Amino acid sequence: MICLICILPTASVLAQYQLSGRVTHQDSVAVNGCTIYLNNGNRTTLTDSLGQFSFSNLPNGTYVLHTSCPDFKAARQTVRIAGQDQSVVIRVMSRLETLNEVTVTDKQSDFGFTRMRGVENMGIYEGKKSEVIIPDQLVANLSTNNARQIYARVAGLNIWENEGAGLQLSVGGRGLDPNRSSNFNVRQNGYDISADALGYPESYYTPPIEAVGRIQIVRGAASLQYGTQFGGLLNFVMKKPIANRKLELTARQTIGSFGFYNAFTSASGTVGKLSYYTFFQYKKGDGWRPNSHFTNYTAFADIDYRLSENTTLGVDITQMSYLAQQPGGLTDAMFLENPRQSNRERNWFKVNWTMPALHVDHKINANNEVNLRVFGLYAYRYSLGFRPNRVASVDDNSERDLIKGDFQNYGAEARYLKRYYVGKKQAVLLVGTRYYHGYNHSIQGLGSTGKDANFTFVDNEQGIASDYQFPNRNVSLFAENILYIGDKLSITPGVRFEYIHTTADGFYGTVTRDLAGNIIDATRTNEVRTNGRQFVIGGLGLSYKPTAQLDIYGNLSQNYRSITFSDMRIANPSSVIDPNLQDEKGYSLDLGIRSTQTTLYNFDVSAFYLNYNNRIGEVQFYDANDRVLRRRGNIGQAVIMGLEAYAEGDFLRLANPGNPDLSGVLFANVALIHSTYKASEIAGVVGNQVEFVPNVNLKSGVRLGYKNLKASFQYTYLSDQFSDATNSREGGVSAVIGLIPAYSIMDASLSYQFSRFRLEGSLNNLANRAYFTRRATGYPGPGILPSDGRGLYVTIQAKL
Repeated sequence: MICLICILPTASVLAQYQLSGRVTHQDSVAVNGCTIYLNNGNRTTLTDSLGQFSFSNLPNGTYVLHTSCPDFKAARQTVRIAGQDQSVVIRVMSRLETLNEVTVTDKQSDFGFTRMRGVENMGIYEGKKSEVIIPDQLVANLSTNNARQIYARVAGLNIWENEGAGLQLSVGGRGLDPNRSSNFNVRQNGYDISADALGYPESYYTPPIEAVGRIQIVRGAASLQYGTQFGGLLNFVMKKPIANRKLELTARQTIGSFGFYNAFTSASGTVGKLSYYTFFQYKKGDGWRPNSHFTNYTAFADIDYRLSENTTLGVDITQMSYLAQQPGGLTDAMFLENPRQSNRERNWFKVNWTMPALHVDHKINANNEVNLRVFGLYAYRYSLGFRPNRVASVDDNSERDLIKGDFQNYGAEARYLKRYYVGKKQAVLLVGTRYYHGYNHSIQGLGSTGKDANFTFVDNEQGIASDYQFPNRNVSLFAENILYIGDKLSITPGVRFEYIHTTADGFYGTVTRDLAGNIIDATRTNEVRTNGRQFVIGGLGLSYKPTAQLDIYGNLSQNYRSITFSDMRIANPSSVIDPNLQDEKGYSLDLGIRSTQTTLYNFDVSAFYLNYNNRIGEVQFYDANDRVLRRRGNIGQAVIMGLEAYAEGDFLRLANPGNPDLSGVLFANVALIHSTYKASEIAGVVGNQVEFVPNVNLKSGVRLGYKNLKASFQYTYLSDQFSDATNSREGGVSAVIGLIPAYSIMDASLSYQFSRFRLEGSLNNLANRAYFTRRATGYPGPGILPSDGRGLYVTIQAKL
């Protein structure tokens, strides 16, 4: 009896209880597939077909439940366990509803900027530096895809701005070449959209931001899940079908400076088990410079069918085409004289992009999920123009240089996510595999002598400079695992295996002409090159959450970028390609601290270190005829390190939390970067600054709001940066290398919502600064490509 009395208090202390509940919407309708996070997310579960969930083996204490449900706003509820099981009901609201009576923590509605959760959408992001942009919450110029405004809160991005229509996105960071975002793995809804992920990883298609629900950016650590590249992941998640209406129509009309016009129309809804989202966009303009006219068409459809409570089948189809006249590049002297001038009226660019995709998502149970993405690309890009080495040369109306690239790619990626327990702590395992088949057919030769957009070769026998086929194969296996140690620390190891096989099969020609331009000799050299390699890269992530509001994170990941044969055989009058190019290798390291509560404030301060071996770049040299040319090859070892800091806070709500109608958000985003070449076999390179790395990259601004009226102001500053490894300051006759001078830009935007209508306005480059961000080495240059001057844009939106 005495023993029993002694044991009873101990049993009471060690008792474990169950916390269960149900998630509902509107009239107690169950919400299936909702992720429930316990406290800091150390334990999670999914609601079943009845909206029910449960956590077992919980001691006495206070617990916070967080919800994350597709198409519903996030909710939070606190529960206390004191000697017995507890059951709760959590009511979630549609993202389209205005909440008055319910308190909701919705991280997406405050700043238009948040981060990836530790586990989200069949991906693991614990311990990784990530950013998520929600375009609908921004006060910015969305109709022109204004990257300077849209990506303003992502620290350290270097953005090329050489056309104001937003037809192509060119972003880099930490010394990576921004050219068509080729150093990022660019995806839409989780599948590749670049021309050829291995052989030609350039993105000629950029989704209209008006149709994008979220933009996910994960830095170099994403190499373990999404590829091997140094930049990381850039994923455009299109808007999801509306869940509670059969039809919703949205129409947006925009007019602006320089003949700009944009019409965007979308339709969305859910009928029974079928849901859909589709849009069509037409865009045209004359451009800031002469010879800059463009027309653009984009159509998209996403159709999803719920086969069962746990299985969804979906189909995406994207079609985009545009024709753009290119005004050509300028020398430094021409830019200083008049940055709006153009001496090229026969240069054209045409793109056609068709992307089908199929996705299957299946939830085996609350702890096991699988998905499959099957995707393809059928596309072409044609460039036509007069582009001599001397940019100032007057067009002599001779045959134009014509380059045709055709792409036929397909691939599949499968993922399996498992939540399991190690002792009493949940762990999360992600494994996946990917197969990719790429095919790029590139032809370069002589085009017509006319002024029109005639993409037909002339003199096919002797006028073809090169004709290559670039088939390639890629097989990948990857795995990551989150291990929680205690309630605050997690470790995420990861590994990726890659097999890459690339081939170049074709010929290149050499044509010699006399002084009159007649062909006196033509030779043709056949070439077949293959390159197969396989390797394993790894990474490790750490996350420590000392409080519910702070996350100290770190990540070390290896990186790899293969050379592209297609780049090696594009003839350029001002450059020479090193035939001994080698793949680039290295690693990236992040260490930072960030907030995990973004209702009134948000910050992320981190240091990074990037080691880049065999970095590919360009240096200037003199040939046997004393001509100044550029050689593209492996420069050497580049080391880039710096501090990236981002912070914003709603100072008006912090000062006056009782007035929800008034907000005033201040934000600042700064990257302070030091870069240097540590080793190189090229004379005069060691100790130089790495190209495309401004020492200071600053974006800051303020957004004021009163009820449905919002206004924003943004200031952008980038310090000087070099465009080649020799750190040349003068552009010379070709202007393809040289200094990119520091510049500062101001933008202002306004938005007013009334009933079903919204009125938006944007004034870009307020001070009408003349500046440029890019020296093009080839098409659409060569030479300096000036950025747009001051422009005004007005949009009206109606939602029915």
